[in-house]
Amino acid sequence: MKLWIFLRVWSLIWFVGLPVVLLYLWRRGRKDALYAQHLGERFGRYPKPLPGAVWVHAVSLGEMRSAVPLIRALLARGESVVTTHFTPAGRREAERVFADEIAAGRLRAVWVPFETSRAYAGFFQAFQPRLGLVMEIEIWPRMIFACRAARVPLYMCNAQYPTDSMARDARFGLRPALMRGFEGALVKSDLQAERFASIGVRNISVTGELRFDQPIPAAHLAAAAAVRPTLGPRRVIAFASVTEPEEPLFLAAAQEILSVRTPPVILFIPRAPERFEAVARAMKEKGILFARRSQRLDRKFGPQSEAPMDVLLGDSLGEMYFYLAMADRVVVGGGFQPKGSHNIIEPLALKKPVLVGPEIQTIEYPAVEAIAAGVCHETTAERLVEDVLHWPDPSPQAIAAFTAAHAGATARTMAALAPLLARTGRG
Repeated sequence: MKLWIFLRVWSLIWFVGLPVVLLYLWRRGRKDALYAQHLGERFGRYPKPLPGAVWVHAVSLGEMRSAVPLIRALLARGESVVTTHFTPAGRREAERVFADEIAAGRLRAVWVPFETSRAYAGFFQAFQPRLGLVMEIEIWPRMIFACRAARVPLYMCNAQYPTDSMARDARFGLRPALMRGFEGALVKSDLQAERFASIGVRNISVTGELRFDQPIPAAHLAAAAAVRPTLGPRRVIAFASVTEPEEPLFLAAAQEILSVRTPPVILFIPRAPERFEAVARAMKEKGILFARRSQRLDRKFGPQSEAPMDVLLGDSLGEMYFYLAMADRVVVGGGFQPKGSHNIIEPLALKKPVLVGPEIQTIEYPAVEAIAAGVCHETTAERLVEDVLHWPDPSPQAIAAFTAAHAGATARTMAALAPLLARTGRG
């Protein structure tokens, strides 16, 4: 009864608040035009249907990147795929990575419908999905109930249940009831399986972390190998996926690190593209000798400037592996603010030592295991500079062994999906 009342209230909130959502998209569209484009899709109107597709919901860039190896495996199996997103970053990544498949009509990348029954009805009519996979732990009530009404099996995929979410849900209890509306969950570890089972989620399979299977772009590695010598003999420290609340901390740390006798080169890579200009202004105001990637290198990573610099500002999208490949060690952002740390798997895949802040609940798996294995170091804002400069490097062999031990999630996920796909129409 409580869940029924909530759904009615949720629907009312969306009905009354839809103008606010549209205003939000319009305002975000002033900075990134894609937010305000293809608006009909958000209302459930899709001009290029793809009936019978496997549906993968990847809300933004991180979720989309984790889905890439799984989507490739689905396509190799002969499936067609529709990916849904809420942010331009996720949609652009799908359109970039799967450009050939989109051109061939085997994949569609579209906006996820608004949380209304009519919008989802339009989505189901256009794509008639045989199966839905929600990357990570995105909980959208109307999505869950619309799938149940349309008899579309909906699964959490690459899922984890962070400790802070469990504590919050223990007080309010509504989200566990919603998660029980999924047909099941494909989760990252045995611990995560226990957590989901404790709130009544059914049909749980331990499949591992898909990000360990992400392909590494060879072009980025080649570009890094060519550009790294131009930085000179100094060590290279990457501050990657820096969130807006962390910018003052990381900029202050960069200044202190650059004051040592033999300073490293710092790669400073903001998480959000809308922060590029603000970070550049802050560096200029602080007197940091920096260059922007967009000005120092052309689109094909060719040199455009060789002026001296201490910091390279990574003001580009989709090039994280290029930056990480040039680094000797990587500080991953997000963990120095309450929302939690971002992905550590990309630098580990390149055999780079990783440092994270104390807020690792969002990456509990594999951060706890990586810290225990000595390939990742948890630090604090107070110790950040000291640890960046002096934490002993683990060996590349130790990092490679760790990543190899955690690979294979794509194969395990496909094995778990095989009977589900067979039941919904393809053997």
